[in-house]
Amino acid sequence: MGVKMRDDLPVLIGAGQFTYRGKPETSPSPLELLKIAAERAVGDAGVSGSVLAELDALAVIAFSIDAPGGLSKLPLPRLANPPASLARALGAEPAWSVYTETGGNSPQQAVNVICDRIAQGQSELALVAGAEFLGSLMKRLKGGLGFDGWGDDLTEAPGRIGDPRPGVTPQEAAHGLGYPVNTYPLFENALRARDQRSLEDHQVRLGELFSPFSKVAAANPNAWFPVERSPAELVTVTDRNRMISYPYPKYLNAIMEVDQSAAVLICSVRKARELGVPEDRWVFLHGCADAADLWYPMDRQDFHSSPAIRLTGERAFEMAGIGLADIDIIDLYSCFPSAVQVAAEEFGLALDDPRGLTVTGGLPYFGGPGNNYALHSIAEMMARLRARPGAYGLCTANGWFLTKQSVGIYSTKPVDGDWIREAPSVIQDRIDALPHPEIIDRPTGPAVIETYTVVHAREGARMGIVIGRDAAGRRFVAHTPDDAATLLDLEAREGVGRTGVVGPHPDGVRNLFVPD
Repeated sequence: MGVKMRDDLPVLIGAGQFTYRGKPETSPSPLELLKIAAERAVGDAGVSGSVLAELDALAVIAFSIDAPGGLSKLPLPRLANPPASLARALGAEPAWSVYTETGGNSPQQAVNVICDRIAQGQSELALVAGAEFLGSLMKRLKGGLGFDGWGDDLTEAPGRIGDPRPGVTPQEAAHGLGYPVNTYPLFENALRARDQRSLEDHQVRLGELFSPFSKVAAANPNAWFPVERSPAELVTVTDRNRMISYPYPKYLNAIMEVDQSAAVLICSVRKARELGVPEDRWVFLHGCADAADLWYPMDRQDFHSSPAIRLTGERAFEMAGIGLADIDIIDLYSCFPSAVQVAAEEFGLALDDPRGLTVTGGLPYFGGPGNNYALHSIAEMMARLRARPGAYGLCTANGWFLTKQSVGIYSTKPVDGDWIREAPSVIQDRIDALPHPEIIDRPTGPAVIETYTVVHAREGARMGIVIGRDAAGRRFVAHTPDDAATLLDLEAREGVGRTGVVGPHPDGVRNLFVPD
């Protein structure tokens, strides 16, 4: 490869993906999904399946059903310790095994952590694996099919990596901010208002942004929805594309109910040579970083930017020793259009960048949501980089509500010199010190809308969520009256900047904002 590589240099040697499209009664269990992806990663590396028994490090991405909230209450057997269950299924006894905390940043963060362990001589051969299976799970629940083989007999809790804090405060949760389908539209409407774009023009822009994503998904054999859709089709509200939370119809939302798994095999250069992995399979992590924005949505400086994306990007490029112009292939985390727009802006990318913004097709079309999407994007990135030796690829990963950010820069070109990951606390300390608005839980009096959304049910508009400022500039969250006239008016003309009065909601728990 031309560069003398250190033996302890981390290298990704194999990636596997699996999408199950069969009947729910024969769907693989969560453990089987993980095992299939792991075995495919080994096959991709060109080595014997028995190598999995040699794993000394293992990270499993948290399942959606283990996240705080309603999914955790579903009546089904569970794996008490997914890493231990997977290790046992693979015949491995890793000295270090972890289960990530909730967050779509987790796959990239796990890769970053494991590469750091390898560079420090703490691990030689590691696997990152994850799966999401809400598709078959919901069909099994609806059909009363049962969940034989989905649980195990383990009782010891796994070790964890990541930040365990819930994504929202109790006050935010009481107003519906704990659901991504409600919160990401708040970012979207803030972006539109900042840019002074009309409601109609902005919807056109959203369709133009995500139509190319659907085109990539249509050509991806692993995509959950391999269907190319036109810009107009994505944003036109129909029976099949109903409004979820304004301004996002269904086709602009990440799809949760999928059956997909992915895995990535990582080792030291020393171990790769020992295993006989062909060098044309090797992909190196050149730059990485992890950080979180001011944690709770209400604490953000505004709703159209992300210092964490900007700073993790800067650090990853600095570590890699390259700039954005050197990147050939890009995958921006794409749960909702606002996530893509904010990330692109923080990186200095145009939304119509000719390099494209996804390698998979994105979360609404490729699938993989929950926590494991980014492991699919890393696997896809590895394949594309192998096809373009020496090219650089950028992957981003996002958790909670534009909260947790992880970045990776990859290439088949070897890292020259030492591999050193900066402590995440260096960036985190800078972010945590940022000023932010004062929050008031029980506002009263005149107020103005900072951003908002209208949440829909199948039968139509259901409730309005407002983040606003009171007369003293303090930020609050509230609901609007739920009458049709109020809700439809918020979709008919710009709501950001509109005035009104805020006070206690009749339920005694929430706040109520009544627009003028």
